[in-house]
Amino acid sequence: MTSTDADYATYIAGLPRVLSGAACLFRDERGRVLLVEPNYRAGWALPGGTVESQTGESPRQAARRETLEETGLDLAPGRLLAVDWVRGPDRPPIVAYLYDGGVLTPERFAAIRLQEEELVSWKLVAPNELDGYLLGSLRQRVRAALEVLASGGGTVELEDGEPVG
Repeated sequence: MTSTDADYATYIAGLPRVLSGAACLFRDERGRVLLVEPNYRAGWALPGGTVESQTGESPRQAARRETLEETGLDLAPGRLLAVDWVRGPDRPPIVAYLYDGGVLTPERFAAIRLQEEELVSWKLVAPNELDGYLLGSLRQRVRAALEVLASGGGTVELEDGEPVG
């Protein structure tokens, strides 16, 4: 390794750490949102999880992989609805990507097989009832994504769940 290579490696190692997560927003024909109930923390979530960047995985690939692992559904994510920069008190910031999972048929919902190591249950929740299930910035991120879908607008940029600009 040359001195330049070593200097560059030291520089890279000293850069701030940022985590990445990705999820899909699935709905039924009535507009209800698919939520999953984790067994390792409070509140409900969307199918999704951590981007495994050390393997070269992209956020879109992570959303698909996590959906498959958590629900047994192997579905390609649709368009990017929201990107959220989420600060945390006891962790590095997270960049959360939220993709359109689309409207699923009753047959797709019947095919859900939960990852029992991490999830307790799943349910479809009407948009006006989401506040009772989603916590923190996830609540605002889902609401912003639903607004993008309703308006036909473009991807929304958020910070801690709040629109930027």
